[in-house]
Formats: sequence, C-alpha cells, structure tokens
Amino acid sequence: MLLKEYIEQEILPRYEKYDSAHRLDHIGAVISRSADLAAGYDVDADMVYAIAAYHDLGICFGRETHHLTSARMMREDKNLRQWFSEEQIETMAQAVEDHRASAKSAPRSVYGRIVAEADRQIDADTIVRRTIEYGLDHYPQYDRQGHFNRFKEHISEKYARGGYLRIWIPGGENDRKLKVFQSEIEKPGALEAMFDFWYGKLTRK
Repeated sequence: MLLKEYIEQEILPRYEKYDSAHRLDHIGAVISRSADLAAGYDVDADMVYAIAAYHDLGICFGRETHHLTSARMMREDKNLRQWFSEEQIETMAQAVEDHRASAKSAPRSVYGRIVAEADRQIDADTIVRRTIEYGLDHYPQYDRQGHFNRFKEHISEKYARGGYLRIWIPGGENDRKLKVFQSEIEKPGALEAMFDFWYGKLTRK
C-alpha cells in the first residue's frame, strides 16, 4: 500500500466525525496549501503531506491540547514506519506540535513553519465561518448574542493587531492577508456585519 492510499483510507475518514471547523474540507485545504508552500523549500513532499494529514487528528480529545495529542497519535502509528525513519517521524511529530496559532515560539523546523502557515487560512470568509461553526457545534445553548460575544472575543484575541496569531513566513501571502483582515475588522460595525451574514447562512441550514 502506498502512503497516500493509507492516509486516504485510514486517517482522513476520521475527520468526518469531527466538528464542522475541523472536517475534511479544512484538512484538504491544509494539505493543498502545505504542498504549495513546500514547493519553495528543499523538503520531503511525503513528510509534508503526512504532517498536514495528521495535524488536527487529536482534536476529538480536546482543542487545548490537540496539537500534543495529534503528535502522540503520529508517533504511535506503527504503519508510518513503512515509509519513514524514526528520525523523520519525530521531525513530523514536532511539526504537528508546533502548528498551533497560539504557540509563543517559532516552529522547530521548516516542516513546522509550512504546516503552521498552511493551517492559518487567512481569508475573511473562512475565518468567520469556521469560528461560528465551532461555536454552533460546541455551544448549542447560546443564543445569537452569546455566539456573537464568543465570536468577537475570539477574533479580537487571535487576529486583531496585537493578537496571539504569529506568522512564521514574514512577507508571504498570510502576512499580507492578515494586515488586510485587521484593517477590515477595525471598521465600525464590520465585524458584526460579517458575523450576521455567516450566522444567518449557517443557522438556516
């Protein structure tokens, strides 16, 4: 069996049961963006692919430590020894550990920088939609105002100027898009308008 076959048959289907913000559409986007970013570096394409595929695998055990759980699941997957050495698996697991947006230090390798950047997906609609989807899945008891308050707090803490999100490839597409998004959400009423548009679409499903 090829690596791609194994991941497509045994790893990716697990995401189908996860919350809306961490299902196959997100993982597929991270895999694609990781491959695009990797083209600019001297890296192993199979390692990049595997890291992207496993990076959120532990989210089902809790968001706060999912990066650590995902890395542990990667280290414990004996099937990966068919394609990678122990050293390569450790490098990949460290990249998974380092991908979190709230990480205070830079990823330990170029592989970590690639998956971290690919995971950012700094697009206004994507950010707003995924943030609301997460709230709807995890806080079903909230009314519209409760969801908006949680949404506003998350966006402000993570994406606003001075927020905890770090860009590890300065000058790249994410760096540019983050500055544009920050300018947009600083406009009076813009953040609530973005929220209302997607909240309406998602709750009418």
